[in-house]
Amino acid sequence: MSASAPAILLVDDEPHSLSAMKLALEDDFDILTAKGAAEALAILEEEWVQVIICDQRMPGRTGVDFLTEVRERWPETVRIILTGYTDSASMMTAINEAGIHQFLTKPWHPEQLLASARNAARMFALARENDRLSLEMRLLNSTQESRVEKRRRALREGMGFETILRTPNSAMNGAVTLARQFASFDVPVLVRGEPGSGRAQMARAMHYVSLRSDKPFYELNLAGMPEELAMIELFGARRGILPGGVAKIGLAQKADRGTLFLAGIETATPALQLALIRMLTEGAITPLGGQETAGTNLRLITAAAADLRALVADGKFRSDLYYALSTGEVVLPPLRARRGDVAILAQNFLAEAAARHGKPVLGFDGTALDFLENYDWPGNLRELSNEVTRMLMFAQSNTLGADLISRHILQAAPSEEGADRSAEEVMTAAGTLKDRVELIEMRILRETLTRNRWNKSRAAAELGLSRVGLRAKLERYGIIDPSGRVSEEEES
Repeated sequence: MSASAPAILLVDDEPHSLSAMKLALEDDFDILTAKGAAEALAILEEEWVQVIICDQRMPGRTGVDFLTEVRERWPETVRIILTGYTDSASMMTAINEAGIHQFLTKPWHPEQLLASARNAARMFALARENDRLSLEMRLLNSTQESRVEKRRRALREGMGFETILRTPNSAMNGAVTLARQFASFDVPVLVRGEPGSGRAQMARAMHYVSLRSDKPFYELNLAGMPEELAMIELFGARRGILPGGVAKIGLAQKADRGTLFLAGIETATPALQLALIRMLTEGAITPLGGQETAGTNLRLITAAAADLRALVADGKFRSDLYYALSTGEVVLPPLRARRGDVAILAQNFLAEAAARHGKPVLGFDGTALDFLENYDWPGNLRELSNEVTRMLMFAQSNTLGADLISRHILQAAPSEEGADRSAEEVMTAAGTLKDRVELIEMRILRETLTRNRWNKSRAAAELGLSRVGLRAKLERYGIIDPSGRVSEEEES
């Protein structure tokens, strides 16, 4: 085995599949192969392996079962699974139990496999470097500690597009592919999407895989910011303008040779738009209150929640600035359009919140995931993160159930495009009064039972119904416990 190439262990019971994977990866990696879990474990006992790519369906032990043991014994090894199935239940089992880094669907493409392997090896190297820096920090004085912490922060943030969690068939894949293409070219990029859809994360990923990745990344949200304050933050101010008589260096100069990310670009005032077009076309800025001109060589990535092309047509945004900003344009889907991604995102938010608050848990149960997947998340990633943190705070066991979910989410009606956020749409929808009242009643019944963990006695008491009356309503609307549990009163 060479000393320079990372080692990858390929596990598959089909010789043809092993040969194909080895052919795709052998130019970049030292390849080890195994036809099953037992042979793979024997190799891991003897060799230092950075990445494992394992098939899910194998005789004896499944891929998830094998990788669960790998996670316990060799937690630093990055685990990738090959599967022909993408149902959310299987994915959540793999995430909770085996700590899967990435799913690859069959049939895979050689370039896709190679890119995933390279990303995994880079992730392993970053983790090792992070550990090394942790040891190094203990031996350095406070000045050196600050320098090392900056390097560690860059490592954490420097994982590029791998930080954008998604399933193999995610609606986000197209946006990531486009952003990855733009990232390698030193041009302005416009990222369009709803607030909370991950625009800053996408901009950061583009920076850390670009030619400017070793230079600074700064961000500023212009939404709601007064024009003068925005000018000062971006371009700075000469001495005597600010209280205390000190000069201020703006982000445009701080980001020289790096990347500046501006969110809320659609809210920029005419004067600010003019200053931005000058910065883009001439590379020149003027601090507030000054006459001198300073130069800057930065890459500008902007984000907008509105359609700038429509604002240009309405005369509310400069056309020259729009075309200067949108050499590359990426549109991010809202969370309600990312069917299947919510489970992985929720689990990641849960892991982060559990570590942050020191409250370890295993994950969500299937019913909770169904409710989270069916909600439309108008606040996108921020709302999902807040909901998961709230669930964690109230959790009494290692597995978070649907009874911890907020009532407005439990009451939302499931649909193909997400869920209704309130009863308002029912109030204004077409249909008879009886039909609309029954729809609201059905939602209330479903939410109350879920919150009470399907204890029908407690639910009936809360709703002011007898147990017989509650049972009649459940049969009328066809409402059943999704977990398949049978209550004690029904058994008796």
